[in-house]
Amino acid sequence: MATPCPVWFVPFTRQHARLADIIVALEHEGMELVARRPHDAFGGPGILFLDADSELPKVADALAELSSETTCNVLAVSIGRLPGPSTWALLRSGVSDVFSWFDVDHPVDIVTSRLRYWLDLDATVAELQTRLVGSSPRWSEALRQVVDMAHSSCQVLITGESGTGKELVAQEIHRLDTRPAKRDCVVVDCTNLIPGLSGSELFGHEKGAFTNAISTRDGAVALAHDGTLFLDELGELPLPLQAEFLRALQEGTYKRVGSNTWRQARFRLVSATNRDLLAEVQKGTFRQDLYYRVSGWTCHLPPLRERKEDIQPLAEHFFTQQHGIKQPVDRQVYDFLLLRDYPGNVRELQQLVTRIASRHLGEGPITIGDIPRADWPDFAKLGVPTPTGDELEAGVTTLLYQGLGLKEIKDQVTEIAKKVAITHEHGNLKLAAMRLRCSERILQMHRRDEPETQLRLA
Repeated sequence: MATPCPVWFVPFTRQHARLADIIVALEHEGMELVARRPHDAFGGPGILFLDADSELPKVADALAELSSETTCNVLAVSIGRLPGPSTWALLRSGVSDVFSWFDVDHPVDIVTSRLRYWLDLDATVAELQTRLVGSSPRWSEALRQVVDMAHSSCQVLITGESGTGKELVAQEIHRLDTRPAKRDCVVVDCTNLIPGLSGSELFGHEKGAFTNAISTRDGAVALAHDGTLFLDELGELPLPLQAEFLRALQEGTYKRVGSNTWRQARFRLVSATNRDLLAEVQKGTFRQDLYYRVSGWTCHLPPLRERKEDIQPLAEHFFTQQHGIKQPVDRQVYDFLLLRDYPGNVRELQQLVTRIASRHLGEGPITIGDIPRADWPDFAKLGVPTPTGDELEAGVTTLLYQGLGLKEIKDQVTEIAKKVAITHEHGNLKLAAMRLRCSERILQMHRRDEPETQLRLA
């Protein structure tokens, strides 16, 4: 079955005859393969062909260049057997899967099925990003995992700091769930469970079971039958209820409060927490057996500080979609948003954009004058202390005494500035380039020139 678009490949093998046979076999099945050259702009999944003599540093460089340009799945196909350490090294470098062509049955089917699934995955992630905005590598990888989880039947545990979008992701997992005739997603906020009545919230109660129980009531477990039960802030679930809920999860049976009748409920559980549940297990505040039941597949949502590239598109989304503002936004406003810290993550950014939007009046761009005074930066702490004229002069004097000319001094200061900016932005070349007001390609060349430990596939 043909793939809907060309698939790129990069050869890292000198076994040209074998490689040609493999390419012919794939093209015979309708796949259009295009050799990718350095700096080609190809999207979508691709293939790396290699063997035991391929140099890992060259493969790692190619993968690093790919990841700096786009987020895509890469299949590593070996022409010959690879040792175990090399396979793991490839996975650490960023490939999504690896196998030896001549060591498996029906290798053509394996390649085509992987690539077809990844193409469908890319399309689903792109559609998902219209609601869960962001295209940074960290966020794109998280969304890919969300789609994989949604298509599985596993119980899902979503972790992350407050404000990272855990409930939104849970709703998307339910929406993408492929179960036929699935019912609703029922949300329970474990922080709002009332002591003494929390069993009723989950399992329901019979009339007269306790004071004010004036009628029979279904709980969340019954309402989630044939649907999804989302437990938000699972770490807050009272310890006595954890054993009861574990039975409902394992056996699919529960009792209403005040009833002796076992009832059945089938549901998919999606949970979320901002706590370290393994640490809670060690402290004895969370059951170990329940932890391993709820964490069939764990997805961690990155905080906003680890995906700063998404701040501007998120702000644009909030301005236009939530507040209907069509006017342009001044660059200084985005600079202000990029340099802020967001302990409350996306929720805090959303609230800040709301405050700015509420102050914007009339026509014309949104400017820094629309930023409320309470949100202004602390100018005393905003900048990093700069060297004095004497310190700069002393540094330049030292370089002159070492025999460096004007061009060499300029080049050395430039390289130091690149290194400092990249370090400050934790290796994010896009943000470092924005800070230095230079092109990202310049920083890519700087990184490529840095000495690296040379490893070989052995």
